[in-house]
Amino acid sequence: MAKPINKLSWREVPKLAPGWHGDGQGLYVRVEETGSRRWVYVYSRLGKRRELGLGSADTVKIADARAAAADARELIRKGLDPIEARRALLTPPPESKTFGEVAALLMDTLEPEWKSAKQRPQWEASLKQNAPAIWKADVAKVDTEMVLAALRPIWSTKPETANRVRARIERVLSAAKVRGFRAGDNPAIWRGHLDQLLQRGKRIRGHHAAMPYADVPAFRIRLAERRSVSALALLFLIFTAARSGEVRGARWEEIEGDLWRIPAERMKAGREHVVPMSKPALAVLDRIAPPTRQGLIFPGLKGPLTDMALAMVLRKLDVPDATPHGFRSSFRDWAGDCTGYPRELIEEALAHQVGNAVERAYRRGTALEKRRALMNAWADYCTGLAGQVIPFASRPVA
Repeated sequence: MAKPINKLSWREVPKLAPGWHGDGQGLYVRVEETGSRRWVYVYSRLGKRRELGLGSADTVKIADARAAAADARELIRKGLDPIEARRALLTPPPESKTFGEVAALLMDTLEPEWKSAKQRPQWEASLKQNAPAIWKADVAKVDTEMVLAALRPIWSTKPETANRVRARIERVLSAAKVRGFRAGDNPAIWRGHLDQLLQRGKRIRGHHAAMPYADVPAFRIRLAERRSVSALALLFLIFTAARSGEVRGARWEEIEGDLWRIPAERMKAGREHVVPMSKPALAVLDRIAPPTRQGLIFPGLKGPLTDMALAMVLRKLDVPDATPHGFRSSFRDWAGDCTGYPRELIEEALAHQVGNAVERAYRRGTALEKRRALMNAWADYCTGLAGQVIPFASRPVA
């Protein structure tokens, strides 16, 4: 038997007692103890009861309430939720902003925390040059195809740049969503999205191409023959396993005998790092004429050397598949494969944070001599004074 519909009349609605009173097909009048009465359409969505308010029964005519309930049933038939559909109609459209405008707002937020004035121009240039269509587009309309169009030309040929651009696009789009300039999923997210559309390609440790440590001694010989400031900086970087920025910003006042004391403000982790220098590392400094030993150790023509200056040394020596930063990975792989030094000590030599604050404070006070031995062993390996494997018999203790 068909369910009865239109059970209520307009005459009886004002006289209904408190409670729920059905008109049929999910339409009800709900009367409160206070006497207020309102139309409600009741339906089920994903197994849960949903109630769609249709207005006061004192002002909404019964025919209009039935028509609104019929509209709701039609939305349900199409697979839509009437409550969500109404919410979408009531939500104002997001303010229109270009991707470039949102990127500028994000960089305004990030800039105070950046350690170099060059970071903002680098951010902007990487996006403008590699994703020009996205940069000019309405940020609300950036989609997966636009992201793929920007990444595919450089994904295989410039993997580091491509990963950096993708991450920056993702961050700008996330900021746009938080600020209310776009809605929906982030089309630049990697896991579960772009990783299904782009091949990861050859793994690059830490996102920086690294020279296999077995090739470092031969490369060191070729590098030592060059006399440029950039070549000396790269040689010093190899012996100290320091970051490129730490070497390029190194100053003579940071040198204390055979220790290089890098102040906290120049360190990625924001804490002072002391590097025990081997004899080959000190020999690099000895190659610099005494009259110029003030200020920057490795000055460029107009201030500190750029990272590109060190990269150009590699290019001139016909080493296309390595980066200056990658020599830290070369050191890490050598120390892990060829020595018995504990992982925590190796990470400390790379200025990586390991353990809790108490453990880090203890290691800073006790591990310097052990790190000195580690850096001397690395120097011996690079200069050919040691064999391929350091004996494990005298394994240092963390």
